[in-house]
Order: sequence, then C-alpha cells, then structure tokens
Amino acid sequence: MPLDPTLQKLLDTMPAIDFATVPLEELRRANIANALTQPRVVDLPRIEERRAEGVGVRIYWPRAGKAPLPVVVYYHGGGFFMGNLDTHDNLARTIAHRTDAIVVSVDYRLAPEHPYPAAAQDAFTVLRWTAAHAGELGADPDRIAVAGDSAGGNLAALAALHARDGGGPSLRFQLMWYPCTHIDPTLPSETQNADAPVLPRRAVELSAGWYLGGRDPKTCGAAPAYAPSHTGLPPAYIATVQGDAIRDEGILYAQLLRAAGVPVEHHNHDGLVHGFCTLVPHVPAAAKALDDSLVALKTSLT
Repeated sequence: MPLDPTLQKLLDTMPAIDFATVPLEELRRANIANALTQPRVVDLPRIEERRAEGVGVRIYWPRAGKAPLPVVVYYHGGGFFMGNLDTHDNLARTIAHRTDAIVVSVDYRLAPEHPYPAAAQDAFTVLRWTAAHAGELGADPDRIAVAGDSAGGNLAALAALHARDGGGPSLRFQLMWYPCTHIDPTLPSETQNADAPVLPRRAVELSAGWYLGGRDPKTCGAAPAYAPSHTGLPPAYIATVQGDAIRDEGILYAQLLRAAGVPVEHHNHDGLVHGFCTLVPHVPAAAKALDDSLVALKTSLT
C-alpha cells in the first residue's frame, strides 16, 4: 500500500531504528528527542502539572471561563515502554483545542520496570481522580471521555471496562487510535505488515514481552478484547491503519463492540502509518484523519 506522498517524504528523512539491537534507554531518548523537535501546534491559556493519587498528570484547559467543560482523560502511546507527557504534548493540546474540553494527560508507569498491571492501574486511578475532582477542575462530571493512541488505546479501553465494572465514572465516549487490544502476534496483519515503518513486528514483540512479563494476555486482563463481556460500554471511535502491524486488533475490537450492541465508528486509513496522530504538524492527511476523530469526540461531549 503506497503511503501519502508527504508522509513518505517525511519518513525518508528519519533514520530507521533497529529494534532488535537498539537499547531501551536509547529508544526512549530518541522518542523524546524527536518529539521535542516538533513545532507546537497550539497555545492554550492554562496548563498545569499535578499528582493524581501519586500518578503524574498534565492538565490542559482550552479556555478561561466558569462554565463546566467536558473532560477527556488521555493516555499516550509508546508501546507501554516509552513515551511521556512531553512526547504527546502536541496531541493533548490538539484534543483540548479541537473539542473545547479539559484534557488530563496521564504519565503512567512504563514497562519493563513496571509491567502489567501498573499502567492499567494508573489509567483507572486517574480516571476516578478526574471524576472526583471535576468541580475543582471546572469540569462536568457527567461529560467524561477516555482517549488513547496505540498502547494508550489499550489503556483507554481497559479504563472504560473498569469504569463499567467498578462503579463508574459513567463515560460518554471512548476514542482509540490504532489501539493494541489483543496483544496477539498470530493475527494476519502482524505478518502482512511485519516490516511496516514506525511499528514493525519486532517492536510489537518487544512491547508485548516487556509489558506482559510472561503473562498470557488472554487470561491476565491486559488485553481488553478478552473481557468476559463488552456490553454496556460507551460509544466508540476506532481508527486503524491499513499498513500497520496491529491493524487487525483495532478492526476486531470494533467488531466485538458492535456485536455487544455498542455504537462504533471505525475508520481504516490507507496511506498513513502507525502513530500518525503525532505527525499532524507535517502531514495534512494525518491532520484530516485526526480532525475527523475529534469531531466525533466533541459531538459526544455536547
């Protein structure tokens, strides 16, 4: 599948990463360095960093004012082993700006130092904290959504499941970009797109190994696809990429939700790559795909 020409030109300027040999700390440093070279997409009137029951968060307000705003709890991508508040700062800003919602970006613990369930615990801890502190934040506790990309899509889905089963909070929406929902290396897209740019199969294998620590995703609770039931979950928007090694995970999760009676809007994008949400400043096609998803998110929160 040919890539968008603008995206292809961008990728041609980026050095390839050999996930089989590059040490973990070097992967993390490269990830942060790349993010810090990106132009800031939007300025916001107020941004603060806090601790939410021990978990770091960065909170973005789209505008000043006293009327309660909707709130989106956002979980960044990075394969569960890299990424932080800075690497996905542009995406958090864009969510706040485009949806006119407060965004609580979560600095969850990373593998392999903190394997599952650490990140999932942090994800739900911050979701509950956000609901409990809605009044203090200027947020409407009845208009909460979760969102995440890649590994963060996994955490958003798990947070929605925990909220349903753990007494809330009630969620309006779940938005997942190219999510990791099955952690299943046997799916066809893993072979078809084994050498995909940005996320080759080797990176998926490293991620799964470090995050799961030998656990079986079908039984340990790390993969939302294997939840006993998907009924009663909030409406969802799922974006996948045709040339992505984990494409089939998002496609199958959309099918699981629909079968459970959950309203789902799913888009499988040609010409883009895994991680396209972080390439928005340079790639108009990625910006369009992101904007379409944020229109759906904003609509759900009105």
